[in-house]
Amino acid sequence: MTSTPHHTSALVLFSGGQDSTTCLAHALSRFERVETIGFDYGQRHSVELQARQVVLRELRQCFPVWSMRLGEDHMLDLAVLGKVSDTSLTRDMAFRMEESGLPNTFVPGRNLLFLTLAAALAYRRGIQVIVTGVCETDFSGYPDCRDDTMKALQVALSLGMDHRFLIDTPLMWIDKAETWRMAHELGEASQVQGGGQALVDLIVEHTHTCYLGDREHRHAWGYGCGTCPACELRARGWDRYRAGS
Repeated sequence: MTSTPHHTSALVLFSGGQDSTTCLAHALSRFERVETIGFDYGQRHSVELQARQVVLRELRQCFPVWSMRLGEDHMLDLAVLGKVSDTSLTRDMAFRMEESGLPNTFVPGRNLLFLTLAAALAYRRGIQVIVTGVCETDFSGYPDCRDDTMKALQVALSLGMDHRFLIDTPLMWIDKAETWRMAHELGEASQVQGGGQALVDLIVEHTHTCYLGDREHRHAWGYGCGTCPACELRARGWDRYRAGS
């Protein structure tokens, strides 16, 4: 699902992590007006909510052309999702695989709710494209990250709101190493000298991925505990990216 020329505005599901920051750069390189939306659902790694604001500030300062396109940021309170979820992202419990074959980091209904609320906001704001960083390549088998789910949601939301939405998933078929590479390419095309490395450095230094909310331990790929599933995935992608660059 990719953007077409007649689309001029986008709403990016923006958590403050590596993937959503890359998606934000993708949107800023393509659309005249870009807004962001985040969700506070009682996640253990709530430090990402502070990281969001830092990343937005740094993007505005480092990439002037993008700054002119970057509009309002929206934060929605989804505490009810944390209350109905018994997962390692919303409870103090160890990470493990469940009998279902899914990790206990899976928050049932999370992306379905996120995209429904994003569509409602996009409807009110007159925005046509919703950008999200879900993928089927480097993921944990989450059913609400699959391409089929996104296509079904695009149809359901467009019909239910009588407004033709496009759900853009720029990371759907790439892995974490390719996501790092995409960020570098987007930065290079930003009209900022050295923009590729600048965007990669921004992602390393300011985005947050660690499920445990660790901002004390600094690695080559950024801050995090280094052992949770999110850190391990980010680190492996970084190593493959650096090996291929």
